[in-house]
Amino acid sequence: MKQFTSVRDMHDVNKFVQEALALKQNPLVHSQLGKNKTLGLIFLNPSLRTRMSAQKAAYNLGMNVITVSMDKEGWSIEFEEGAVMNAGKTEHIKEAAAVIGQYCDIAGIRCFPGLTDRHFDYGEVVLNQFIRYCNVPVVSLESATLHPLQSFADLITITENWNKPLKPKVVLTWAPHIKALPQAVANSFSEWMTAAEVEFIITHPEGYELDEIYTEGDTVTYDQENALLNADFVYVKNWSSYRDYGKILPVEKNWMLTNGKLGITNNAKVMHCLPVRRNVELPDEIMDGENTLILKQAENRIYAAQAVLKKMLAEI
Repeated sequence: MKQFTSVRDMHDVNKFVQEALALKQNPLVHSQLGKNKTLGLIFLNPSLRTRMSAQKAAYNLGMNVITVSMDKEGWSIEFEEGAVMNAGKTEHIKEAAAVIGQYCDIAGIRCFPGLTDRHFDYGEVVLNQFIRYCNVPVVSLESATLHPLQSFADLITITENWNKPLKPKVVLTWAPHIKALPQAVANSFSEWMTAAEVEFIITHPEGYELDEIYTEGDTVTYDQENALLNADFVYVKNWSSYRDYGKILPVEKNWMLTNGKLGITNNAKVMHCLPVRRNVELPDEIMDGENTLILKQAENRIYAAQAVLKKMLAEI
């Protein structure tokens, strides 16, 4: 595996999920695999779970870890080809990524979208330039359009909490927020659920449609109540508009999930990638209730990252 940027980089999703679950049962079974190997984690944006879970996963495999928060500790990076760097940018990605590749055996990068230029963001300029010049295997720690390690952990969590012969009904529901957020988690979750053996439905207000490349073939509805009916898992996430790119559109209906709304589900388990704004995206009654899988998702971030790193190490 030369890179991990989306579900498309996995040949057998179900097999990978089982591998991650096996690692969860015995995290140190491959503790010598990464001996004398270095993982470089490059953050252009804030992180808690992604940073710590990737570090923990690497340690479980015996790797060394170098972490750099480029937004605070590094030089400002220029990504434009042929740029005349006579303004604010200090270092070009050609040199920065190449140096990181010299120091590390595997590199991970986290880069959020600007939410102003859809063409730039959805062209994945930052991630693709990093991959192009790094010359070592690259793991996406979240990009402008996708968050594959989160979605992998989400599928692991659904799998270990479902033991019935029928496919579970999984609902992705939009939630309110006070600021414009990327579509990356929603895009990625949709992509992974489409590849998984589940019944999948997306519900959101009008104007919040995702890029169809990630929702092709999925059921999409503006009726949250109808979507929630008989659901087994409900994934709650806010995202800004893709059509009116990066904008927060007016929504009259109350889209925050509550225990009352869960009453029409199959006692559904509730999921969220974190961080979550309590009593805006989700109320305390759900966050602190028996139906939440949110902390289990966070724990499984370790084993998602570990499965990916193990695969990369085996092929170096």
